[in-house]
Amino acid sequence: MGAQLRVYKRRIKSVTATKKITKAMEMIAASRVVKAQRKVQSSTPYAIELTRAVTAVATGANDKHPLTTEVENPTRAAVLLLSSDRGLAGAFNSNAIKAAEALTRKLESEGREVDIYVVGRRGISHYNFRERKLADSWTGFTDQPEYADAKKIAAPLIEAIEKDTAEGGVDELHIVYTEFISMMTQTAVEARLLPLSLDEVAKEAGEQDTLRPLYDFEPSAEDVLDALLPRYVESRIYNALLQSAASKHAATRRAMKSATDNAGDLINNLSRLANAARQAEITQEISEIVGGTAALADATAGSDK
Repeated sequence: MGAQLRVYKRRIKSVTATKKITKAMEMIAASRVVKAQRKVQSSTPYAIELTRAVTAVATGANDKHPLTTEVENPTRAAVLLLSSDRGLAGAFNSNAIKAAEALTRKLESEGREVDIYVVGRRGISHYNFRERKLADSWTGFTDQPEYADAKKIAAPLIEAIEKDTAEGGVDELHIVYTEFISMMTQTAVEARLLPLSLDEVAKEAGEQDTLRPLYDFEPSAEDVLDALLPRYVESRIYNALLQSAASKHAATRRAMKSATDNAGDLINNLSRLANAARQAEITQEISEIVGGTAALADATAGSDK
């Protein structure tokens, strides 16, 4: 019984240490998700205004711009997956990866060759483990992304869509990320960034039912689009990075809270088992003392006779 009681005590000590770690990680994630939420909210007005500007220029342009014109028979597409560098976030990464895999299968079933771009070590590990080639990848900033990170990601993607497919370019650019809806809800979503669908862009900007003013562009609408569309892609990727970071911190907070609660329940169960083992040990010791006393009394009575 004594050995069993020592085992329970060691396990209680180990689980208590784990509970302290998970509680600390929960508090850190809770503080980070608030900061990430603020960044998402602060980036939204810029993204909306830039979307409106792109819509105005694209709808007012007479010439077809390569970044706003859909190819009749697209043959290549790029998919950008946003995952995280770290785990301990429940199903956060697996849901995003599943959405990217589903999108890839859909595009391939439609006859497109897909180039995969991945942000985050978890997504990279997924594809490396399956020995699948990546067009490009980035790590080291998923918890606290900056606009410079979005520019770094957008540069090769814009270059790929501006190239001809025969030279290794792509006809479409898709992004898969986790949208932050609330502290309890985060959803993996996919969206097509390029070519732009003007109806969808106008809907996002809230201008589907408004009259747009007429513009004269200098030097030309195409030159303005050349300047605006890269910024549009960068802002969309940056907003997606912020959404993904906020979602990851929320998922980590929820996972660590669940781990902390489970550790508390396990400590309670182990404490009950330890108390039962100690009670059994005490009962056994009392039984041995009573038995020894009774035997001694019987021996004394026999000697008196």
